[in-house]
Amino acid sequence: MLKRLIAAGAIASLAVTAAPVGAQDEAPVGPRLYAPLDYDATADRENILLLDLSNGGRVAIRLMPDWAPGHVERIKTLTRQGFYDGVVFHRVIDGFMAQTGDPTGTGQGGSTLPDLTAEFNPMPHLRGTVSMARLASNEDSANSQFFIVFYPRFSLDKNYTNFGRVISGMDAVDGINRGEPPADPTRILQASIAADNKPVPAPQPVVPQADEISLEDLNAPISQ
Repeated sequence: MLKRLIAAGAIASLAVTAAPVGAQDEAPVGPRLYAPLDYDATADRENILLLDLSNGGRVAIRLMPDWAPGHVERIKTLTRQGFYDGVVFHRVIDGFMAQTGDPTGTGQGGSTLPDLTAEFNPMPHLRGTVSMARLASNEDSANSQFFIVFYPRFSLDKNYTNFGRVISGMDAVDGINRGEPPADPTRILQASIAADNKPVPAPQPVVPQADEISLEDLNAPISQ
């Protein structure tokens, strides 16, 4: 059984094409649709999720326990276990969303913790919204996978649990490699809670492709 896919009914159709320009609930982003949340990062670092990505960006997500306490607690628990470290964005649809949180990278996996009861709330799925993925036919099947919305998707409201929003680093989200799955997926190098003060991980070395290796590289002496 395919586990934790977010592609239900209307969402499945969106997987085929990018967001239609001009549709009522898929309008291009404007300032009104990406208003920053009011927050004090220094006072509430316990509810700031940091994602250090393999594309060199750092994404800060404001977790909202008032919206979805059980889901926020799950994200924080898995983050502190190191569950998300090294996990890829396995489903990234241009004009729609970037999905991650499956250690198998297939969209079928999750954690060993029990599935969550849905905490649907009236908060809209704006650009930068972070929401929980689930099994299409089961509202109470969210576990570890989540997605970040590129463009407003109001059809997701009250169908998926909205538990936070990107407050900085949306450019890094925009830079996540596309595909289902991507040929070269972007990874979460480290997920952390700001209150834990984890240092930014060292950037990953770039491994050249075979056609990028020069004759000088092949003939270079091997260092001891």
